[in-house]
Amino acid sequence: VITPFRQACAKHLGLLQINADEGILHASGNGVTPLTKDYCIAYNSNWITLPSSLDNATFRSLENLTSTVLCDSSEVPAVVMKDKAVVVMRGNCTFLEKAKIAQSLGAKMLLIASKARLSPPSDNKTDFENLSLPVALIRYNDIMDMQLTLGNEINVTLYSPPLPEFDCSMVVIFVIAVFTVALGAYWSGIAELENLKATASPGDRETRRKKEENVTFTTLTVVLFVVICCVMLILLYFFYKWLVYVIILVFCLASAMSLYNCLAALIGEIPFGQCRIVCGNRNIEVRLIFLAAFCIAAAAVWAVFRNEDRWAWMLQDILGIAFCLNFIKTLKMPNFKSCVILLGLLLLYDVFFVFITPFITKLPVVIRVPRLEYSAATLCDMPFSLLGFGDIIVPGLLVAYCRRFDVQTSSSSVYYVSCTIAYAVGMVLTFVVLALMKMGQPALLYLVPCTLITSSLVAWRRKEMKKFWKGSSYQVGWMP
Repeated sequence: VITPFRQACAKHLGLLQINADEGILHASGNGVTPLTKDYCIAYNSNWITLPSSLDNATFRSLENLTSTVLCDSSEVPAVVMKDKAVVVMRGNCTFLEKAKIAQSLGAKMLLIASKARLSPPSDNKTDFENLSLPVALIRYNDIMDMQLTLGNEINVTLYSPPLPEFDCSMVVIFVIAVFTVALGAYWSGIAELENLKATASPGDRETRRKKEENVTFTTLTVVLFVVICCVMLILLYFFYKWLVYVIILVFCLASAMSLYNCLAALIGEIPFGQCRIVCGNRNIEVRLIFLAAFCIAAAAVWAVFRNEDRWAWMLQDILGIAFCLNFIKTLKMPNFKSCVILLGLLLLYDVFFVFITPFITKLPVVIRVPRLEYSAATLCDMPFSLLGFGDIIVPGLLVAYCRRFDVQTSSSSVYYVSCTIAYAVGMVLTFVVLALMKMGQPALLYLVPCTLITSSLVAWRRKEMKKFWKGSSYQVGWMP
């Protein structure tokens, strides 16, 4: 299970890896109404320390020398570089050689334009002890954009604002998670109520149980499910290059089907537009055919454009929410005993693969929300706060069981409401620990105890623990 806010490196799915040595180049023109614009830079924080704000930054006039690579001091006259910020092209010589030449010619800042992907300089720290000018890499296209936007007379400075302790994306993640768990469990309760209404006779009840065996977890299937998760994660570590496309395909199929089920349930409540056509021996609503085409198209668009980080995350979240809702509604835990086994095993699984072996590749199925606070990371890469589907589905199965138990025992939603609140408290606790420890957290470490303990206390307080633990063996028939 992927922990919240861990920055993943699954580029195949568009999850960006955040570079710790990223800063901002603030450029301003010299017009009557000066224009300003920020650009991403990469630097080595072991060599230089950039100011955290523009208040402490020093502006330098920019000299564009991208016609040279500055591997020889004779390439540029000293008078051209005196007390200026100089930008040169990346070439065959090292960053250290460029920096020594630039400093000897009087430059106060060295920018190295690169047409390749930005990566911070990696020479030894001791080699730069005698250098005083900051050295940073910038995209060549940004230099061209700078001249087109701001003109030829440009002043620049470098700074690196710190990442905020709290980002509003956490609030969005919280709302999505709690909403999905609450709605999925409520939907499961509605389905349970409809089943109980339709099974007034004992014979019909047995038929219903046989029908639901395909979507009900037993103790054995719970253990097998966890074993399969562990095996799959290990296989991903060794064969990620190939298996990632299998996961993409499975996610597309499952999310398209889930989105269809969610929207079909809503469309079914609309009393008009129910035109039907005959296909074989079945009457099919035309609107459902268009709905199926729409859901398949949505999944296909995500698969093709999943690396478009400016908007693809929204489509991934919609598909992910639908997937979680359908999973929580469809898969039924038969009793609290199975819930304890499932949540307990997945808790150990989550802690092991996050704390003990953090290098293991994480399953690339997550809710993504871009960080909303302005920083070098948001300018360079648009990083995301992440929450794994498992951190929604696994506790959601327990909340759904609580909702169905409420329906079966006519207990006025006390289990459902209590467990949903406990899930929300567990999410808040995860955020607090995340902010304090400043590292990725296994969300189930906090969600599982909160939900299990709360459900147990409610059952104990109501003197229904035996019914709650055994589940279907003690189900009470529906009473109109």
